[in-house]
Amino acid sequence: MDEAIGDQPVDRTVAPPPKAQPAQMPAPAATATAAPAALASRQAQPAGPAILSAQAAETAATTAARACNTIAELEIAIKAFDGCALKATATNTVIARGNPKAPLMIVGEAPGRDEDAQGLPFVGESGQLLDKMLKAIGRDESNTYISNLLFWRPPGNRDPSSEEIVACRPFIERLIELVQPRVIVCTGKFSTGTLLGTTQGITRVRGRWHEYKRGDLAVPAMPMLHPAYLLRQPGVKREAWRDMLELAAKLGELGV
Repeated sequence: MDEAIGDQPVDRTVAPPPKAQPAQMPAPAATATAAPAALASRQAQPAGPAILSAQAAETAATTAARACNTIAELEIAIKAFDGCALKATATNTVIARGNPKAPLMIVGEAPGRDEDAQGLPFVGESGQLLDKMLKAIGRDESNTYISNLLFWRPPGNRDPSSEEIVACRPFIERLIELVQPRVIVCTGKFSTGTLLGTTQGITRVRGRWHEYKRGDLAVPAMPMLHPAYLLRQPGVKREAWRDMLELAAKLGELGV
């Protein structure tokens, strides 16, 4: 014996007296049906909005985009689309600014904080830099149309996911078809990779002419560094200026 575990000794060789069984209360009449009724009630509750798979979201976006014959109809379809989860966390749907009949169309990546607040693309610090770059070659909102690959801001300005790109891609492709630009500028790696089908990094493909092809539409396209990247890396503005000169020369060749 090395420790006491009770106040009184217990003889473990003697069988303990049987314990008295507690009296059972009769079950209420409704008990038998309570569980099934509760289950049926839970099953009857309407479910929340279903989250579409990437394939289902792409199919829904393609169907909605194809049904639009004007930019105004497409804007309504984009605002009504619920297949991209970013819409639930965004303040505004950000589609485009500028002249939809312009020969030059710029496609960025996704709205940022200022764009989400104002509902317009490229209006923050990077947008102000873009406006200055365009002004340097004689372009502004009167002869330029500006949009984004995504129409809702990713939280914290994170990179867009592949599912979000797949959900929005049919809309930006339809927007390009309706605008019919003579030249497209893709700013940033996501816009470039998605629209031009390249897996190379933006620093390797920028400044070289590519072709955007979709059905019968074929448009010369120039990948460029995103203005936000230029703000973080001012030393590469020299390369960006060369790209702008190439862009101005191409627009001059086309007479637009």
